[in-house]
Amino acid sequence: MDGQLLSRLSLTTFSNQKGLEAIGGNLLLETAASGPPLIGDAGTEGRGTFRQGVLEESSVDAVREITRLIEAQRGYELNAKVITAADQMLAAAAQVR
Repeated sequence: MDGQLLSRLSLTTFSNQKGLEAIGGNLLLETAASGPPLIGDAGTEGRGTFRQGVLEESSVDAVREITRLIEAQRGYELNAKVITAADQMLAAAAQVR
């Protein structure tokens, strides 16, 4: 059986994507800052492509990111304790005079 083209999906980009206005629910509105929509075929002019039968997944590993966050928090707490101890030593040294 030969395939028959029924429709073509287009993708829209903007010259300044940061100029789009977020309205919630992952929806964006065109603004004067975003510029007009640039509509074209997928895979052309830097637009993405579609893949049939593929489920999009997040590229973030939540466990690894939580681990990094905990490590950063512990490092911050340790540095805060060092600064507090140094401040106490300087205060004690100032009282000796």
